[in-house]
Amino acid sequence: MKIYLSFILTLAITFSLSAQDLDRSIEQFYPHLDKLYKELHQNPELSLQEKETSEKMAAELRALGYEVTENIGGYGVVGMFKNGPGPVLLIRTDMDALPMEEKTGLPYASTKKGTSNDGKETFITHSCGHDIHMSVFVGTAKMMMDYKNSWRGTVLMVAQPAEENGLGAFNMMNDGLYEKFPHPDYAIALHDDPFLPAGTLGYKAGPLMAGVDMMNVKIFGEGGHGAAPHTTIDPIVLSAQIIQAYQTIVSRTLTPTDPAVVTVGSIHGGSVHNIIPDEVMMQLTIRTYSLDVREKIISRIKEISENYSRAAGLGEDKMPEYWIREPFTKPLINDAALTDQMVNVFQQTFGEDKVVEVAAQMVGEDFSAYGNQERKIPISMFFLGANDPEFLEEAKANNIDIPGLHSPYFAPLPEPTIKTGVKAMTSFAMDIFKNQEVMINRGN
Repeated sequence: MKIYLSFILTLAITFSLSAQDLDRSIEQFYPHLDKLYKELHQNPELSLQEKETSEKMAAELRALGYEVTENIGGYGVVGMFKNGPGPVLLIRTDMDALPMEEKTGLPYASTKKGTSNDGKETFITHSCGHDIHMSVFVGTAKMMMDYKNSWRGTVLMVAQPAEENGLGAFNMMNDGLYEKFPHPDYAIALHDDPFLPAGTLGYKAGPLMAGVDMMNVKIFGEGGHGAAPHTTIDPIVLSAQIIQAYQTIVSRTLTPTDPAVVTVGSIHGGSVHNIIPDEVMMQLTIRTYSLDVREKIISRIKEISENYSRAAGLGEDKMPEYWIREPFTKPLINDAALTDQMVNVFQQTFGEDKVVEVAAQMVGEDFSAYGNQERKIPISMFFLGANDPEFLEEAKANNIDIPGLHSPYFAPLPEPTIKTGVKAMTSFAMDIFKNQEVMINRGN
């Protein structure tokens, strides 16, 4: 028989940390964070290749007094600090950069080149702002240690590789992240936002980012001479018809209130001008917010592909082939209660005018994995304004395009973005450690 007891954990400490104390400490540490940010920006590493970046994160955490473990699920790093009884809080940053050339013209712009995981030489840059994330992460780790007398519990500082390809959190979980370390009660993270002015914060309870599938569809045909198409079954023309039909999946199969995206991002077939090939490969991305919608879309993709192939005259031995990448990146759903708590903290700390509700997005984030293991935990991610407020006003007034994430022109404003991020994350973390309700599951 199991007895469930619920009680409030009362901490035998005084929470005396003021916003002024925190501002002063962040200001003193900022020169180090600014230097760190520029070093990270100039030395980006691709997904699954974050060796030097992870070593730098480990060194920073060790220098602050954390118990550090490296090489979790590849280049994952965990810095643990046990500070008495209380909740276990996981704070996560990502570390990887993108295979693209930076065109910002910044004095500390990345000029680094490397080899992608498929063997191609490429430029590398932090055009998704993970260097900002890491700088905030280190600053938060510093503040949590400096003000350890103001909280009780355990903090896990997790530096995760391979967010961009959706494998990092999955690999760390598979390597026993939640078995090798205390299981967290909460997990929090942030992402910089080029459409919010620096000094502001964005939030949304519930669905924030979509689930992500990567799917390959191979369409077959019967090739031949380009001058005699009547003797062939042309897989290029067939693929074009299938792609057009895919466009009706969201608009005619799903309920209009179910957000979803089906995009064909790549199509490859043939070798020269005058030969009709035997096959075409298409690469799709699918974005959804529910497993039911995901299953409907995948099923419909297969139905369309197969029925169009039959209509073209192909036999059952030449039906399309499919590949869906595992793991599936699940939707990021911010816990409502935890997010409400976060908003209250941010409004008290920064003022209501600096905290704005944002819309859900169809991009993906594998931070969702931290709340979706066998034991579910509340998670919440917030957006950190990262752009020059004056530029945003000018862009709005003059209809100027704003470089977004993954743009070669994306150039976040380090100050006050990093300072704001450290203050926000630290304030939120401190509040989580206050008087949390702890559920004790005791078995006889």
